[in-house]
Amino acid sequence: MRDIRQLYLDFFAQRGHKIYDSMPLVPDDASLLFTNAGMVQFKDIFTGKIPIPTPPKATSSQLCIRAGGKHNDLENVGYTARHHTLFEMLGNFSFGNYFKKDAIAYAWEFVTQVLGFDKSLLYVTIHESDDESFSLWCEHISPERIKRMGDKDNFWQMGDTGPCGPCSEIYVDQGAEFFHSSEDYFGGEGDRFLEIWNLVFMQYEQKDGIRTPLPKPSIDTGMGLERVVALLEKKLNNFDTSLFAPLMKSIENLTNKRYYHEDELLKMTDSNVGELRHTSASFRVIADHARSVAFLLAQGVNFDREGRGYVLRRILRRAVRHGYLLG
Repeated sequence: MRDIRQLYLDFFAQRGHKIYDSMPLVPDDASLLFTNAGMVQFKDIFTGKIPIPTPPKATSSQLCIRAGGKHNDLENVGYTARHHTLFEMLGNFSFGNYFKKDAIAYAWEFVTQVLGFDKSLLYVTIHESDDESFSLWCEHISPERIKRMGDKDNFWQMGDTGPCGPCSEIYVDQGAEFFHSSEDYFGGEGDRFLEIWNLVFMQYEQKDGIRTPLPKPSIDTGMGLERVVALLEKKLNNFDTSLFAPLMKSIENLTNKRYYHEDELLKMTDSNVGELRHTSASFRVIADHARSVAFLLAQGVNFDREGRGYVLRRILRRAVRHGYLLG
């Protein structure tokens, strides 16, 4: 498997972006429980509180936690194909330098030329009011593959306060073979069309429910490493990839039970497939939560009855419960 992380960082470094290290999972920000997105370390640059750096564009592979606060995916982990409490977010950022045109062009070039995704399988969403993005995307993709959507899907904000703006998402059609839900259409709630990259056009700062224009429009993008690897390895579940294989093997050795990939489960007609599905879900919970617990402890979070320490306890307790379910 190619090193997707390094390909991404090198691509943007070659285009004048400075590579930044992943910031700690616990941010110096009272409005956030954990670092939940790649843009957190750049928040004060976006809002103008600190000067724009040189160069005025950045790229990073940021470790994120989404297990508390506004972004809380804890209870979904194990039972969906894509949710994690801890994951890596690839991102490129512009601080008043380039805006929609270049962000869209960079994204299209990386996805189609560097990663090699088939253009005929790609789709795009934009905010319903964003005519400029629609025109720019039409330079790369046919209009019928572009869908306008509302605030719920295509307006991004980190929290109740902070920088925000309309966004544009890139989707990959995984094909019809394993997807038979009535929601498996572009724009539906099914899993067939998978979003891999969100381009946020940072234009506003939100405070007390009021949005004011930022000093300089900027770019904040996020591409989930685990999702991209799954698509490139043609896996239907993030946990079936090479990223998680060593963890799954360790859990198999500890439990004397086998982990089944999603495509194996979907092909089964055995009466015990439901039980095997529950077993595999427990594998995924333990693999995900073990990563989160290890990283949070390593970065100084301790078990507690409140705040971050309580979230850490919840993560570990959920993993332990699934350990008992595996015997």
